[in-house]
Amino acid sequence: MSESTSQKLLAIPGPIPLSPTVQRTLALAPLSHVSPEFVKVFQESLDMTRQVVHTTATSPALILAGSGTLGWDQVGANLVEPGDRVLVLHTGYFGDGFKEWCVHTLSIRLFFPLYYIHTHTHNQNRPTHPSIPPYPHSLETYGATVDVVQSILGGTVKIADIESALRKRPHYYKMVTITHVDTSTGVLSDARAIAACVRRVSPGTLVILDAVCSLASEDVQMDAWGLDVVLSASQKGLGAPPGLSILVASPRTMDVWTDRVKRGVKSGSYYSSWEKWIPIMRAYDQGKPAYFGTPAVNILRAYHASLSEITKGPVSLSARLQMHVEASDRVKRAAERLGMVQVATEAGGRAHGMTALYVPQVAGLTAADVLGGVGRRGVVMAGGLVKEVKERYIRIGHMGWSVVGECGRDVDVVIKALEEAVREAVKSKSVVSARL
Repeated sequence: MSESTSQKLLAIPGPIPLSPTVQRTLALAPLSHVSPEFVKVFQESLDMTRQVVHTTATSPALILAGSGTLGWDQVGANLVEPGDRVLVLHTGYFGDGFKEWCVHTLSIRLFFPLYYIHTHTHNQNRPTHPSIPPYPHSLETYGATVDVVQSILGGTVKIADIESALRKRPHYYKMVTITHVDTSTGVLSDARAIAACVRRVSPGTLVILDAVCSLASEDVQMDAWGLDVVLSASQKGLGAPPGLSILVASPRTMDVWTDRVKRGVKSGSYYSSWEKWIPIMRAYDQGKPAYFGTPAVNILRAYHASLSEITKGPVSLSARLQMHVEASDRVKRAAERLGMVQVATEAGGRAHGMTALYVPQVAGLTAADVLGGVGRRGVVMAGGLVKEVKERYIRIGHMGWSVVGECGRDVDVVIKALEEAVREAVKSKSVVSARL
């Protein structure tokens, strides 16, 4: 396995195993955050981050100490104003994240076949649906009005429904948010097609992509697809330890923010304020030290090491993405042979860096039985997040070093552990049933 024979292999959708180079870099003594050596690391990290999302120096990159959720907070604090309208595309648990930082509720509800767009004032009259976690009662963080176009559990939001929502309210939405890969369901949204739809139907609307669970394991073409914000985190496909919020903003996004500043509208947050951070990032981009808050020096150096492997290593980014497709196919085929069914129901809407799987339909068999079995074999997988079915499914991460390192040996270990654990659990439950 990736570190030692006593270390359990992480096969969850982040954090992921680190490459040996990244681990060694993480263990180095800290540098001064204003030293020439660290300024160079930061400057190169900003540039390589832009390379991974396929944009240029005209798009500011921000690397802040924090989790992926901090990216959502930056968008809410710096781009959302009270009364702004936001359309959230919801394919699982993490679609709620965008909602929670910007909602100001209304009581309008419009229904589409299999999908619905809604705003709400009370939970109790909400139609039941197995893929919808309970909504918080107070969601007025940044004062926007949010409509949600929601898929059925395991499905993607259809382009026709997005277009219908946009056309019902022309020039209404300031932004549309997309969860590229929802970690709770393994659903992959077609960000390219969605962005094209938004640009065609509502060209003034910003397109915000949550790429926390997709960047460097799925293709993301910021400029070519017309994305306005790409936000991510360090601990998944980007192959670094947890602790960094990654965000890249388009020139169009910066125009929106600059206009807000000129009108005297302050950021809704202190720590997330771009008025504080944009000058810092511009200084690092120019090779100059700057200070607002102390950066996570060691994590950023590890991130730099991983980015160097991704952008300059022997495996190109395009080849890396193809390796993720192949590893994903192997895991999914092995699961199907075991009688497991994917939570993501559409062939073209399944992530390549993770897989969500229902356990076989055997009386008494739960996700905990399978997770315990793989754990005894030295592998850590994740349980479900969607409340109504969380005991029925597991989630497996296969991204980053687990896929590209050591000839993909980690994937072999994951598949073997899954096969043995499922067969053991099914046999155990079958014996119990036979005795009853």
